[in-house]
Amino acid sequence: MFFKRNKTQTDSDHFGQVKEEAFYFNDIRTYFDKKDKKDYAQVISDSTANDLDFEELFIYLDRTNSKVGQQFLYKQLRCLPHENETLPEKELLIQKIMDDPSLQKSTAKVLNQLNAKEADNICNLFQDAHLQKPKWFPLTRLMTALSVLSLLAIFYYPQAFFISLLIFIINMGFHYWNKRNLLQYSSSIGQLMVMLKVAEKLKQEDSFHAFSKDINPALKVLKKIKGNMSYFQLDIKLEADTTMIFWGILELTKIYFLLEPLLLFSSLVKLDSKRREIEEIYQFIGQVDSLYSIASLRAGTKTYCIPSYENELALKAKGLYHPLLNNPVTNSLSLTEKSMLLTGSNMSGKTSFIRTVAINCLTAQTINTCFAEELELPKMKIHSAIRISDDLLNDKSYYFEEVLRIKEMIAISKQDTPCLFLLDELYKGTNTVERIAAAEAVLHYLAQHNNLVFVATHDIELADLLQEKYELYHFSESIEGEKVAFDYKLKPGTITETNAIRILAINHYPQEIIDRALNHLKKNL
Repeated sequence: MFFKRNKTQTDSDHFGQVKEEAFYFNDIRTYFDKKDKKDYAQVISDSTANDLDFEELFIYLDRTNSKVGQQFLYKQLRCLPHENETLPEKELLIQKIMDDPSLQKSTAKVLNQLNAKEADNICNLFQDAHLQKPKWFPLTRLMTALSVLSLLAIFYYPQAFFISLLIFIINMGFHYWNKRNLLQYSSSIGQLMVMLKVAEKLKQEDSFHAFSKDINPALKVLKKIKGNMSYFQLDIKLEADTTMIFWGILELTKIYFLLEPLLLFSSLVKLDSKRREIEEIYQFIGQVDSLYSIASLRAGTKTYCIPSYENELALKAKGLYHPLLNNPVTNSLSLTEKSMLLTGSNMSGKTSFIRTVAINCLTAQTINTCFAEELELPKMKIHSAIRISDDLLNDKSYYFEEVLRIKEMIAISKQDTPCLFLLDELYKGTNTVERIAAAEAVLHYLAQHNNLVFVATHDIELADLLQEKYELYHFSESIEGEKVAFDYKLKPGTITETNAIRILAINHYPQEIIDRALNHLKKNL
């Protein structure tokens, strides 16, 4: 998705506003994809993320200033944590940023130094395997030594110039062989140098002391290897800022003394032993930027709340809404030890509502922010079966794909941690009689294992079958003349009046079809 940002404004001018820039999710999710996720309560699956329109949600939530912060926030939103012991400190900093325009401006200015697209590659330095020296690499040191000796020999034996020229030609082969390797690392190592400067500046801000105190040892270690890597930052700057003549002289010098391969592999050896320290600095900056982002999000949101957590299996919401909808309608609900079965016609708001519940459950547990006046909920894992399509490449039908997705839910439902299950039109890929029978059995099973289930369905018959385990709600519409009006308000009970045939009539279907449909409906009531 692409937007155009007004270049005349500073980043601090955008506090509280949605970003207007390009989002390249292959780069944004790099840190998340490679991160070891064993220490999290749950990692939101790609299928559930797709069901929740996660990329569109992220574009709305992301108010970070740096690529490091953006990658960190993406990971944060996809990984549900266990109990967060530092939450009070985070909330204090969020509030301080919201209340202090000067802190907003200074923080944005520092973080924005890491907003170059190349900064997306920093995480590769501590997540990817590094290039290994080829077996013949010691020859480069020998050729460098010969270059120095031949250059000195020219002052005593002018004929040594031809030997020096031959060495230069050989070194040129080594140099340009290494160019591809250098391109792979020059931007990431150069941005690593920027990241260290940013960390040093952020560390000096008293407001960030609670998060910066643990990075001092890592900064101290990385300072020792900065000199070896400063070349990569210099090289990028020279290519951008100096004349072609000076660049040419520099390039000849690098070829003659094989500076690039020697410095690159020397730096990679040192970086390989400092992965933990680099990630600690990365996480510190990412944490600060994500908290800035949350502060900006809250400042630009008319209604939000901090969630409260309950030990009982209950979900209570007041003024709940979907953050991506224009002029969203708010709804309230109260569930205790029961799940929700939601009926209503197409476009009445059923699927949007269950997405609303899931999105708020996600943002509550990841950024401690909900789009509601009040929200109480237990810690829950989130699983969904909303947007399912035929897997043609694997020759799977819609129904079979749905069967496999729900089978995963059944297995997960027996775990100790409560789950929030979201289902839309269960088993609609099969016939009515078997669909209702299978759906009733599955929904009864999922709801009895300390889980909350939100299911949207057209099958009103399920309401009578599941009243013991499910609270019944519905959305409805009204028809005024030839217009269908939806109020998107959640109502208790099951829908009592359907308008499907009337909608056919106002869309001018032949009267013969309308009459036949009404007669058939009367016979089956």
